[in-house]
Amino acid sequence: MIEVKIDQSLVEEICREEIQKRLDRAEFDMVMWDKNELVRRTCMSWSNIQRTFFYMSDFPKVKLGGKWYFPAAKTTQFLLSYLERLEG
Repeated sequence: MIEVKIDQSLVEEICREEIQKRLDRAEFDMVMWDKNELVRRTCMSWSNIQRTFFYMSDFPKVKLGGKWYFPAAKTTQFLLSYLERLEG
């Protein structure tokens, strides 16, 4: 049997640093992100995004047709706020 132990605070810190790096390099020329862009910018899988924050009532999202879109500026602010909530 293999047992894996993960330091949750270390994982959160690594995620926070990676998201901040990407945000620092991000060009905010996009008004909306699609699912693939959200996955790319957070370095999280779609299923992980859905498990962690997608269904939170304050997560900004709009479904047009059959596709999800995320307002870039509001989504960025949500992600930063979400990380801060994890710290507290």
